[in-house]
Amino acid sequence: MHVFVTGGTGTIGSAVVAELLGNGHTVLALARSDRSAHALEGAGAEVLRGDLTDLDVLRSGAARSEGVISLAFGRDYSSQDALARAIAEEGAALDALARELLGSDRPIVTVSGTPWVPGRASTEADPLPTDGPVGGRGRSVTALLDLAARGLRSTAVRMPRTVHNRGEGGFAGLLVDAARRTGVAGYPGDGTQRWPAVHALDAAVLFRLALESAPGGTSWHAVADEGDRVRDIATVVGRRLGLPVEEVPQENFGPFGPIFAMDQPASGAHTREALGWQPTHAGLLADLENIRP
Repeated sequence: MHVFVTGGTGTIGSAVVAELLGNGHTVLALARSDRSAHALEGAGAEVLRGDLTDLDVLRSGAARSEGVISLAFGRDYSSQDALARAIAEEGAALDALARELLGSDRPIVTVSGTPWVPGRASTEADPLPTDGPVGGRGRSVTALLDLAARGLRSTAVRMPRTVHNRGEGGFAGLLVDAARRTGVAGYPGDGTQRWPAVHALDAAVLFRLALESAPGGTSWHAVADEGDRVRDIATVVGRRLGLPVEEVPQENFGPFGPIFAMDQPASGAHTREALGWQPTHAGLLADLENIRP
């Protein structure tokens, strides 16, 4: 399959591009900079220059493909307004890609987060939140899945709070960044809240499986670790960086603070059973041992 990929140089995207190419697919990848273009070409992908906001470029990439994996998302999380802009840009991009593919029965796989359900681990059957800091993303992804009734094999792979590789990435990566910046391996609340996690290389396999075989209108959970305690994550970070481990106000984490403070375990049992996905790489706490001072 010739696959158009956006966000192909990030922690998840670079693993997805390699997974596709290693399993007989070809890749056309969006690149907004020379650096990204060189990385993608070095990996073996064909490059389409443009930005996530270049909707005509996105439509042309989708038109040239037999399937799409949409991973691109803004990098500015410094404020609620910045996060809202990134979510709006992603929503507009998804709409443009979907409308190019409508009626073709071609697949489009997008990304979202696992939902939060009070008192239990969330499952693939639980709806995405449509309010709160990331509610706009939930609305965009739900709208995409609803287009399955109009000849679009749309699916969503829901990512846990940390997608990691060699100790980097996701919410745990943001904790590491904050620790380096402040000199404290901090965590919000009492630290007993749990975050699910997955290794990027395992997540990449699930994106490929969803592209190849998942029915339209379905959601899947890329969850390997159902829930690691945030205090345990911070403890490894502090030890690896030689920093004290302390509770800090959730406001220290900007717009993600309220999300960081939630207990939000998630299950991927249905995904494993239905798609035959089996994570094989290191769990989060073991992978964080790769952090270097």
